[in-house]
Amino acid sequence: MEAEQELTGGNMNRVMRAGGTVRRQAGPWSARVQQLLSHLRAAGIQEVPAPLGFDEQGREILSFLPGQAGLLPTPDLLNEAVLSDAARLLRRIHDASAPVAAAWTDGWQAVPRPPVEVICHGDFAPYNCIFEDGQLAGVIDFDHAHPGSRAWDLAYALYRFAPLHAPSNPDHFGSFTEQCQRARLFCAAYGLNERAALAPVILRRVAAMAEFLRACAARGDARILANIADGHLEIYLNDYAYLEARKAELAQALAE
Repeated sequence: MEAEQELTGGNMNRVMRAGGTVRRQAGPWSARVQQLLSHLRAAGIQEVPAPLGFDEQGREILSFLPGQAGLLPTPDLLNEAVLSDAARLLRRIHDASAPVAAAWTDGWQAVPRPPVEVICHGDFAPYNCIFEDGQLAGVIDFDHAHPGSRAWDLAYALYRFAPLHAPSNPDHFGSFTEQCQRARLFCAAYGLNERAALAPVILRRVAAMAEFLRACAARGDARILANIADGHLEIYLNDYAYLEARKAELAQALAE
């Protein structure tokens, strides 16, 4: 048994590294996630962890992707090359998952979000992307994967990568105009040509994050309650208000 080392950076689960593998707490959805990862790897997407089953403690085993997670939206992680690479990787994941999305409707942690077109990553953000030497090397943490629309997953990716954050958000970066420019670049690299209806989806996606935190808190989820105490619910509410006040500008900017 190889010595284990705790990997830091996440705020939800304890993740351990043992040699070339990662061990993390499994949930009822983990078998479906392993199935998805196996499907993506078979489709040639090597930027996702290889699923390796479960250990004697019931923990999920995944291959370790070397590099560093993009925990902060720094300029080097928001340059055109990184944004384009991230968008293209998300497109490849969506395209590869499209043939199974309608059939794999159950077993996920998150509920399906019609219209079902692909399997959404559900949390495609810099903090779940792995970087080496300033370049995108992979994406991890498919715990929130679920069937849904391309726009639903793109909305969250844009929220995090542009990032479409209010100045009060600790991860805020750039002016609203600059945020819109990066959002357009992401959409272009993804290959999304019809963007007129994307702005309201972004607003619904941010609102859904606030609703998720509230629902989990109502169930007494200790991790989510700590998350809210750290200010995450307030951040989502402030970001929603920021985007709501600029929704017409956002829609126009995305459509350009």
